Amino acid sequence: MRIANAQIVVSAMALLSTTTLAAESPAGTAPCEPRVGAVTRTPGCVAFWDFVKREPAGAHRFTAYVPLGATNDFALDAGNYIKDYWGEGRAATYADFPLLGRGPFGQAIRIRREEDPTFRPFLFVPRARLHDSPLDIKGTGKSVSVVVWAIRESGNHALAGIWHEGTDLNHAGAAKVVVRGQRQYALFAGLNQEGSACGHVSENGAKSFGHLYAMHKSNSGDVSPAVPADAPAEVLDASWQCFAMTYNHERNELTGWLNGQDTGRWQENVQQAIPVIHNAWVQGYLHREPGLQPGEDPNFPTDQFYNPPEDKPVSVKVIHETADERVEMQEFRYTRVKVTQRKAADGTWTITARDLADVRLNPWWYPHDSIYTPANDGTGGFFTIGRVIHSGRSVGFTGWIGGVAVFNRALSSEELARLSAISRGNPISVP
Repeated sequence: MRIANAQIVVSAMALLSTTTLAAESPAGTAPCEPRVGAVTRTPGCVAFWDFVKREPAGAHRFTAYVPLGATNDFALDAGNYIKDYWGEGRAATYADFPLLGRGPFGQAIRIRREEDPTFRPFLFVPRARLHDSPLDIKGTGKSVSVVVWAIRESGNHALAGIWHEGTDLNHAGAAKVVVRGQRQYALFAGLNQEGSACGHVSENGAKSFGHLYAMHKSNSGDVSPAVPADAPAEVLDASWQCFAMTYNHERNELTGWLNGQDTGRWQENVQQAIPVIHNAWVQGYLHREPGLQPGEDPNFPTDQFYNPPEDKPVSVKVIHETADERVEMQEFRYTRVKVTQRKAADGTWTITARDLADVRLNPWWYPHDSIYTPANDGTGGFFTIGRVIHSGRSVGFTGWIGGVAVFNRALSSEELARLSAISRGNPISVP
């Protein structure tokens, strides 16, 4: 685990391509324009909220930059999901999201550590206004990236995405409005590892591997520091981080990026740490063997096996060897497998046991070429910023959010380095 520094060094190419972002704006342009343009001109950008752009009339809600010809600018409503689903607490308004007055793009909103357990405010685009829109990334053959510029005060939960976790688990009391999970894609500030950049996707909107929750998630090796949201201005201005996730459907790969870096992470001893993943691997391995094997569960759903490619090991380490037995740790791109072999009388070696030892969390192998597609019946998740709807009703992420962007493709490392460089420029203020 590494704490990511806001002044992280990027390649000379990335610095050259982003020099104008941190410098003074050209004469005649607003200070935010070069930075906004760096985001919106990145191919595949379907929506970008900088918390400066608002509706010109009416409630003056925050709206997104969208491609030319788009019919929806995704204005953000304020809501308290505890009130909506449990019938408790008060309604939320824009007043519940204090403004910093500056940020990577000119403004930032605060997600506070709410002490009232019946008040969990977030900003959202209702399903009715996003269903089948470019923001509604779903189905087969689809990739997605989410980028969020933020200062993390505390927490490890959601930053932004379509990730309605459902209200059917009753962790905090039975909800009055009970719905199953409607997860599609989202970016979190950790989950497995608080402060990491965590990408999440779901093929079914609900649980994975027989677990209560969706388990397809990546966690960057680097983690963001915890910075008090009321820290002095000079501390906040130096603390912006760029969180990102990419899902590349062509590689079946989900990756978390912090400040343009996709630092790797492994979960060792997965049988003890995440037993449901270990079991999903074991069940898939046993299912491939002829007949019903000891330990095999014939009722385990075949679409929930977890067996990343293990054709050729990247490395092999012998951890125990005798004249007639050898135990190896074989490392593949996404797994480390303990392999036991016995020597036969004719001198040949035969595999007698295989077991999953470790699993790679960044990047994460995602076995489904599909993102959950809600029925066209008014259901499906909202796009939310700051929090997601979930039965635990925890406080979640707290801190400042200065920009949220969604792309309908997996961004490259070079593109993410350029977008990350924005967070290292001097914060600006837009009247």
